[in-house]
Amino acid sequence: MDHRLLEIVACPVCYGKLTFNQESQELICKADGLAFPVQDGIPVLLEVEARSLTLEESHS
Repeated sequence: MDHRLLEIVACPVCYGKLTFNQESQELICKADGLAFPVQDGIPVLLEVEARSLTLEESHS
């Protein structure tokens, strides 16, 4: 994931900061507890495509 892109994208729900999890290829919003997939290098920033973070993930 391009670092410059990460600086300008925001969570579509709360407009907060997203962090990239390289292992799972997801953009994470800790505030909302959501993980947005990155498919073929393209962030899919749709709330309906996001998954909820597990309790473990949201506290790490």
